[in-house]
Amino acid sequence: MANLKVNTVSGIGTEGTVFDGGLKFRSKNYLTLPKGTTTERTATSSGISTETGSIRYNTDSNKMECYIGDKWMIVATSSPNLDGGARGLILGGQHSSPGPGVTNVIEKITISTAGNGTDFGDLLANSRDMGSAASRTRGLTLGRANNSDVISFVTIAQEGNAIDFGNLTTGRRGGEGVSNQTRAVCVGGNNDGGTHYNIIDFVTIASTGNALDFGDLTTTKNRTSGAGSPTRGIFYGGAPGVANNIDFITIATTGNAQDFGDTLGGGGAMAAVSSSTRLVSGEGSLTPVYGLGKIEIATLGNSVKFGDMLSNKFSFAACSDSIRGVFAGGDGSPAQFNTIEYFNISTEGNLVDFGDISFQNQQVTGLSNGHGGL
Repeated sequence: MANLKVNTVSGIGTEGTVFDGGLKFRSKNYLTLPKGTTTERTATSSGISTETGSIRYNTDSNKMECYIGDKWMIVATSSPNLDGGARGLILGGQHSSPGPGVTNVIEKITISTAGNGTDFGDLLANSRDMGSAASRTRGLTLGRANNSDVISFVTIAQEGNAIDFGNLTTGRRGGEGVSNQTRAVCVGGNNDGGTHYNIIDFVTIASTGNALDFGDLTTTKNRTSGAGSPTRGIFYGGAPGVANNIDFITIATTGNAQDFGDTLGGGGAMAAVSSSTRLVSGEGSLTPVYGLGKIEIATLGNSVKFGDMLSNKFSFAACSDSIRGVFAGGDGSPAQFNTIEYFNISTEGNLVDFGDISFQNQQVTGLSNGHGGL
């Protein structure tokens, strides 16, 4: 403390001490910050103005807030894992029971618990083989079978039907989506006629409108697994054949994808989830999956074995919060599934039973308001 300069000055409502230099706390307990109502933070009777960078606790909103030079801003402290649990949505799909067909049904689950899916609302049309992406407030569907270029959205916290958002740059099925809090990206897909794309599109989630060009994948493919961190989007395997390459992009920029590494065995029609640091995806091909692989998102390298699923399947939905990954439905060729399974993303291990969705459903899509990209 010998080189620390200390000045005593008048503050708002009391006398205080200003330290010029670093200040270190060794306590493992807590630090109590100034707190008060919204009205009390604006007191200027002493003639001292609020300094940019000031922080306090607002007892009206029960939020931390920071002064940025011309106004107070709330510091985001909410977490889907803490505020009652992140919500996952299971959307559309082609089902074998009850009766064969394509559905427009959206079901909801709470990822941190276990149980069966329940009704949320309806898609714009009966839909399968869609891409998806989400922020903490909105979930988007991206294209669908029969060469559709339609983008739709729902407000995840509110039950209701999907609303039109805009259009992709090219109609396609089997595109995959990733997102951070502001931007959704859709990659790859095919046109139902066998043509596979290397397209990457993007939209701003909070707005509506048509997608713009982002760049290209390293190769043409569809039904790649997609997930990521707030910074990176990862695209894992894919069809045609048993593609085993992993691509990555920086979500906030535009440009072509770059090579990340290889999957365990390649394959498409899988699904992936992530925390902010780790991605876990189904592994296999367009035959039933044989296991799960993982990568660490901030690095480069090949996938390593994570665990096994309860049943061999593909074309299933995936959603997650920052802790737990969930897979729902899927095709076991010829059997289809209505089961939901979950696992802890941070620890290796096999999936365990969560509950059921309403249909034995494949080419089904999942999204959540608590995934690793937020």
